[in-house]
Amino acid sequence: MNDENQREKLRQHFAQRVTTQARQLLELWQQYRDQGAPPAGLREDLIRANDKLDRYARRFAMEGHQNAAATLSQALEQWPPKQPMDTAIRDALQAAMDQLSECTLRRSDRQQEGTPPRTYLRPPVYIALNDQDNTRRIIRQMEFFGFRANGFSDPEKLQEEAIRHKPDTLVIDVNFGDGEDGGIALVEQVQKAHETPIPVIYVSEKDSRIETRLRAVRSGGEEFFHPTVDPSQLIEKIENYSHSNPVEPYRVMVVDDSRAQAKFMENALIKAGMHSCIVTNPMEVMASLESFSPEIIVLDMYMPECTGMEVAKVIRQQDHLHRVPIIYLSAEDDVAKQLHAMSMGGDDFLTKPVDARHLVATLHNRGRRARSMKALMVRDSLTGLYNHSHTMHLLENEVHRAGQSGQPLCLAMLDLDRFRVINNTYGHAMGDRVLRSLSLFLKQRLRSSDHIGRYGGEEFAVIMPGTQATDARHVLNEIRTKFAELHHPAGNDEFSVSFSAGLTQWQGESLQRLCENAERALVQAKELGRNRIHSGDELTG
Repeated sequence: MNDENQREKLRQHFAQRVTTQARQLLELWQQYRDQGAPPAGLREDLIRANDKLDRYARRFAMEGHQNAAATLSQALEQWPPKQPMDTAIRDALQAAMDQLSECTLRRSDRQQEGTPPRTYLRPPVYIALNDQDNTRRIIRQMEFFGFRANGFSDPEKLQEEAIRHKPDTLVIDVNFGDGEDGGIALVEQVQKAHETPIPVIYVSEKDSRIETRLRAVRSGGEEFFHPTVDPSQLIEKIENYSHSNPVEPYRVMVVDDSRAQAKFMENALIKAGMHSCIVTNPMEVMASLESFSPEIIVLDMYMPECTGMEVAKVIRQQDHLHRVPIIYLSAEDDVAKQLHAMSMGGDDFLTKPVDARHLVATLHNRGRRARSMKALMVRDSLTGLYNHSHTMHLLENEVHRAGQSGQPLCLAMLDLDRFRVINNTYGHAMGDRVLRSLSLFLKQRLRSSDHIGRYGGEEFAVIMPGTQATDARHVLNEIRTKFAELHHPAGNDEFSVSFSAGLTQWQGESLQRLCENAERALVQAKELGRNRIHSGDELTG
């Protein structure tokens, strides 16, 4: 592959990053349109998302998105802080969003003549099952979770569409189409048409042989359901492979007294799409650690005022930095000295001159593992939400931030109604599935700035910074209504579940009292008949 082809591949790779950011911005706007009134913090969320879009578009030379970001920025300047959105502002923002949609959405997403306006924010998921009733049931369930899915019954049409428009994920029967492994053969042909593989979820009623599973894996199969597929399980898997939730760039701090070496590292990190903080004076490392909060640290071994090992020991003296990977950088090729350096708090060792690809690969590997380890410590294993202790830590931080900024803060406690009946009737495995469904439902419908935690059992905590109680109640009540409409299949039966919530707004009280107020409101919601949001003397249900 020549240099020109490599540059083009790199350009296409980063174009996806710009498009993903644009879709996140469009999703914020779509949430406002769905609710009919600007949610709390919409202006600030749009500004942050648009600033990131503008940076990405400039960095990767995508003129259309850059112009759209500039138009949106001008529209946002017309909206004074803490002021309601009037008609002129809304029209200006809508015009900017239309411009962004035009350069972001696929040709198949765009409005056809004579059809009502639509904004599709996610790439479609293709469903190709032999049982068309099951296909329609799965698509209906997926729509509740904000996914767009297209069903197919004809193999030729599926192949043509999947080659023309790459799906987000493909769910397909192993024997879809002609032959015993017709579905796998079809996927093999589709994958050849795309530079990056499509995540595939296979379904098989009969065949679970190792030969079939190996062929499925080789064709891009990420999951293999045998003998049946449950919609809620399927949606959980699709969420894992959804490009609508992109991985946040790693934050990498480089401590190196050589400006030339630091500049080389910075350029390599920018090309890899990572956030960097370059420190050329090791005496400034403490301030940078506090302001940047790195996920990975690259330390030069030998610097004028101190060694990298000494800096590593200083870093490791802080408990919250124990899990941050430290990678030494040096021309030292003595293995014994390298091992000694590693024993002083390091996790890896790169020898100068450093190859950029080796550097990026090392950072990705270390960063991915560090995030996985952190997730195991702060997230609930069943739902993937924050565990109780980390939820309380986040709440403490938000209370402190609200006290400094004067911004409102709401806390809600959610509890599934009659959950014990579900466990007794359908079993604990089904109860766990309901818990995961509510978790995913909340993640899909709340802002990225909100924090969702599993408080305990079937109880959840939702922290909503910058939100008045009236706005929080409106959002939660909409989620409550939609979730109660969701049907959970249980063999030949299906059932629906509701939840109740207690809501309170922070008024300067202690952390313990804030939680007690939310729990008291939850108890009152239960006593008033369940399936409602209760906040003080006001309730909806």
